[in-house]
Amino acid sequence: MSKKKQNTVKIQYVRSAIGRPRHQKNVVRGLGLRRLQQVVERPDTPEIRGMVAKIPHLVQIVEGEES
Repeated sequence: MSKKKQNTVKIQYVRSAIGRPRHQKNVVRGLGLRRLQQVVERPDTPEIRGMVAKIPHLVQIVEGEES
């Protein structure tokens, strides 16, 4: 049968978490981000959007980069 393509969101790590509270560092790591400028693709769920909303000063949503 055919598989449904799940919507995804690309998240880029743009500012360092050095000197930030531990819970913010944990959110960055929970998203799977380890290096600056790294881009990860995650399912577009309310949980992931909530994690991004907690650290908008450290990450950004990447739009329209199809590879």
